[in-house]
Amino acid sequence: MEGMASINQNHRPTARLPDFCNMGVSLRILLLVDGMSVAAALYKANDFHDVWRVLIEISLLVQPLLLASLLILCAGSRWFSRLSYLSGILVILCLELFLVTLVYRVGREVFDLDGVFQLGRLWFFSLAVSGVLLAYFYLRERALSPALGEARLQALQARIRPHFLFNSINAVLSMIRSDPKRAETALEDLADLFRVLMADNRELVRLEQEVALSRQYLNLEQLRLGDRLHVVWHIENMPQDALIPPLVLQPLLENAVYHGIEPSSERGEICVNIYRIRSQVHIVIRNPYRREGAHHLGNKMAVGNIRERLALHFDAEASLTAQIGENDYKVHIVIPYKLTEPT
Repeated sequence: MEGMASINQNHRPTARLPDFCNMGVSLRILLLVDGMSVAAALYKANDFHDVWRVLIEISLLVQPLLLASLLILCAGSRWFSRLSYLSGILVILCLELFLVTLVYRVGREVFDLDGVFQLGRLWFFSLAVSGVLLAYFYLRERALSPALGEARLQALQARIRPHFLFNSINAVLSMIRSDPKRAETALEDLADLFRVLMADNRELVRLEQEVALSRQYLNLEQLRLGDRLHVVWHIENMPQDALIPPLVLQPLLENAVYHGIEPSSERGEICVNIYRIRSQVHIVIRNPYRREGAHHLGNKMAVGNIRERLALHFDAEASLTAQIGENDYKVHIVIPYKLTEPT
């Protein structure tokens, strides 16, 4: 349909530099560099007892370089985000060569390491280590990219959408004569929902947009479920301007309806609690749970896909936990409170 975004099956996500201010990114860099330092010490040492001496010598150069690199890269993260991917890589490599030279000269004067290392070799190993780290983060982003996980997401949507679409259209048809205004509003909600589902959802959106979309979805479900569906919103402390990956809240609510409300003829309650604590945004969803249900696989598929997308955007700073209680199912999402897209 003209004017409606569609999912581009052949689209490859644009490569981007990691968010160097992200705690998970910094931790991975520390572990990888320190691991390579240990491997270099084992290779260079004459025997096992000599490993510690060589490792200390390597650390005297590597650790200051590593710390300075992380601080500068984090401080310049906004500037890096304006560069193209290849330009950013070139700037990072030039920065590392400069820092290696600086740390080498300071180390030679302060720690009397003259003759222990050769500057040319340090340049080579610095470029090699930087290349390995950049390649690792590039491959990791590709592995977690929504484009690669899109097949699983579409498989989930393909199973749910026909079922949901059929029921929604039937509900609208049943009220066209009795309540035409409400039927018109329902059709508008349905169009908005499917426009978002079919869009290329790789950029972060404001939390208030995700909540608005979820309300539209629940309004449609209310048409056919009536009093069986009761939703409680606790969003008084919600930071509306926080950024979140799209289609995080709505699929979880869809699961809550499908697994928690539909199987029972009794009234069921879905509770949504969104709040901010310091630099973190918490999203908690609770719904009734019945252990005898035969279709809990979809729940795991949606949770797994959302967890991958959270890791792509926020790395270790985000988490998703799912907990099964005696009579309820709870999903708890924690994301960093960010107002700008991570680099």
